Amino acid sequence: MTATAVIGAGNWGTALADLLARNGHTVRLWAFEPDVVASINARHENPLYLAGLPLAPGVAAIGDAPGAVRGADMVVIAVPSHVFRVVVTGLAPSVGPDALLVVATKGLEPGSLSLLSTVAAEILPRHRVVVLSGPSFAEEVYRRQPTAVVAASVDPPAAQAVQELFSSREFRVYGRQDVIGVQLGGALKNVIAIAAGMLEGLGLGHNARAALITRGLAEISRLGQAMGADAQTFAGLAGLGDLVLTTTGSLSRNRALGLALAEGKTLDDWRASHRTVVEGAETARVAVALAARHHVDLPICTQVHRILYEGQDARNAVTELMERSLKA
Repeated sequence: MTATAVIGAGNWGTALADLLARNGHTVRLWAFEPDVVASINARHENPLYLAGLPLAPGVAAIGDAPGAVRGADMVVIAVPSHVFRVVVTGLAPSVGPDALLVVATKGLEPGSLSLLSTVAAEILPRHRVVVLSGPSFAEEVYRRQPTAVVAASVDPPAAQAVQELFSSREFRVYGRQDVIGVQLGGALKNVIAIAAGMLEGLGLGHNARAALITRGLAEISRLGQAMGADAQTFAGLAGLGDLVLTTTGSLSRNRALGLALAEGKTLDDWRASHRTVVEGAETARVAVALAARHHVDLPICTQVHRILYEGQDARNAVTELMERSLKA
């Protein structure tokens, strides 16, 4: 039994807390919303995320983030990327010296354009950091549908520890050392998923979606290799696997945003009517900036950015992609 803190009680953090509790670990789940804390502790249910799905009795909610991590052997961070640094900075004085840090957020830091594992290592430089990523809808993990993900770390024993703590009959974890590729795959696939939703909303067919997924993977791999990732990572669970799931699955929030954009709604419209964060919207900004920094061409990500922030029409974006100069 391992004392675990899960920081962030959104869909993903709640599902991971439930998984860890089912695996026999003691779990303190930090939630920002007081009503979520009260509901989990009184009724074993998160009313805002995974509503109607009873959580394992071993999940205890807490509204005090430093209190959640105090004494924890493993700290799982599952907060949105835009608040990641602030949250981890607030936790730092309370994290035990031997605690294992697990980054479960699929995103990149706006502004600095940093990998979240880099941010965690900057704030807690003496701690081992592991990234958990791969094709995994929170609700399906909760429902014990077979799922396979990747635990990546430059410290192989740390990755192995996470494998052992998270793995169950329904949740299989593979180990890897390529933290760059695993994080870029998990973050950039959300941008491609927004594009996939737009294609579907425009009624452009299966041919277009297959082309988008294939060329989207090429963009992710191109940027990843420019940043030092292993090309093989993008053929695995954290690359192709997560990309296929997020671009085709009905539970994908990023794909749902794309559908709304195809209907003529704006990003502001979406945010006004949805509580959950769509990481791909912010990642589109970061992707375009990283492409400029590393002199890499990301035409799909660029068009998604233009649609989200510059008023580009989705159908015109498709036309521009199709009419680009021919190449090998």
